[in-house]
Amino acid sequence: MTYRGYSREQIAAFIDHTVLKPAASSDEIRTAVATAIASKCAAVCFRPSDMVLARELLGDSSVGLATVVGFPHGTNDLFVKAFETSLAVSQGASEIDMVIHIGHLIEGRDDLVLADIRAVVDAADGALVKVILETSELSDEQIVRGCELSRDAGAGYVKTSTGFASGGATVHTVSLMAKTVPGLGVKASGGVRTLDQLIDMVEAGATRVGASGTLAILAEFDAKA
Repeated sequence: MTYRGYSREQIAAFIDHTVLKPAASSDEIRTAVATAIASKCAAVCFRPSDMVLARELLGDSSVGLATVVGFPHGTNDLFVKAFETSLAVSQGASEIDMVIHIGHLIEGRDDLVLADIRAVVDAADGALVKVILETSELSDEQIVRGCELSRDAGAGYVKTSTGFASGGATVHTVSLMAKTVPGLGVKASGGVRTLDQLIDMVEAGATRVGASGTLAILAEFDAKA
């Protein structure tokens, strides 16, 4: 069965199943891991404090383990972000979703933005780095520069949003990012709650989609396919 040309498995494989609420419980982490494994999501993304439990729960699953660095504002010193990254990798993280200092990007302090991203890429020691730009707070020109700096610093992905700002992913922004850095992955994150929204993001150029409502999206697929 397919919907808009996609199978259920293809839809699930785009998803980074995400639990980043400050008050999330250990039981929510356990449920999220079980959901991601059963659905065959690309990855699960948790708070740094959840890494040890999540790694244990994932076992030998092929689902990636992601965490956030400099979250949610990105204003930590780059040395702090590098330490966060090293610790997360040592605890089993295979993917790092880092937040840039958007104030520096807006000011045009590209050297600081580049150094910030590069410090995390170096500390990741081969783990996949996704750079969160917080696109709802940026102009198109600033988004383009953020994408180019992410590419130049060696990141593997650019990502729209933390989900904690004034807005999330849009088709326009995802398309702009994909066209700016065609060699990088693009993660649409923030406000993607329905099956059609997810497919719209993928067709705009997203190769990953961050979602906390994975089961609802897949249930929608089952109802429509």
